[in-house]
Amino acid sequence: MAALLEKHGTTPRMRRGPAGSCLLTLALLAGSPCSPIVAGDLRKPGVDLELVLAVDVSSSMSLAEQKVQRDGYVSAFRHPDLARAIGSGARGAIAVSYLEWAGPGHQHVVLPWTIVGSAEDAKRFADALATKPIMAEAGTSISGGLLAAAGLLANSLASGERRVIDISGDGPNNAGPPVGPVRDMLTSSGITINGLPVSLAHSVSNGFQSFGRQYLSLYYEHCVIGGPDAFVIGIDDLALFEVAIRRKLLLEIAGLPTRPRLVSYAQPSAPTFDCSMPGTIPR
Repeated sequence: MAALLEKHGTTPRMRRGPAGSCLLTLALLAGSPCSPIVAGDLRKPGVDLELVLAVDVSSSMSLAEQKVQRDGYVSAFRHPDLARAIGSGARGAIAVSYLEWAGPGHQHVVLPWTIVGSAEDAKRFADALATKPIMAEAGTSISGGLLAAAGLLANSLASGERRVIDISGDGPNNAGPPVGPVRDMLTSSGITINGLPVSLAHSVSNGFQSFGRQYLSLYYEHCVIGGPDAFVIGIDDLALFEVAIRRKLLLEIAGLPTRPRLVSYAQPSAPTFDCSMPGTIPR
């Protein structure tokens, strides 16, 4: 399995984000608590992980590709390995929400916060997700998706040991606020952001640009992910969606450290990025 993941670009790559301003996070979230876990709130059930699955449904992905992506999450929650990973935690439960995003004005909560503490719970979550329609929209506002996911965490129904945003995307941020500062603000409040860059080849006729796996994975490393043990798992083969999504979820749920990679070193030919720009292009 490890060899398969390495071959197809699904080996995790790590990055830790710099500190940012908690107060600025508060302002951007329009009044949400700066820390999603409110001190002294004993009414929330305890879980090992609060996880927002923030999934790209921009129109640069075909409906067939978006269905394969959705089916990958459904299959992952039906897989027995996922229930075993949840059960291995100190509290034996996670809280999960499923969010779809595209342009700055499109963030849609497909499934609200759900506590999953057994194989039956995971199957119910998968079955509910499988029945929901996919609503594609134009634009790729990673920053908008991250802010919507942070808003969900700010209003979580559970109190988690860890808080993670798991964000997918098939291109760089091209609309809405710059992604770098948003990433820094969220990680400074204790949120970890992991990435699933999707680098599928598109035909010239469809009008959308294809991004190479190395470019998009590097972009996610430098501009999107951050926080303790943050990682990237890239996908450049439609057939690898299911295994990559399951691999990513198992790492997040189990809270296992990924294999380190020194991202401060870049080969001379590698692109560099200005993550403060609304739409970032390599230089």
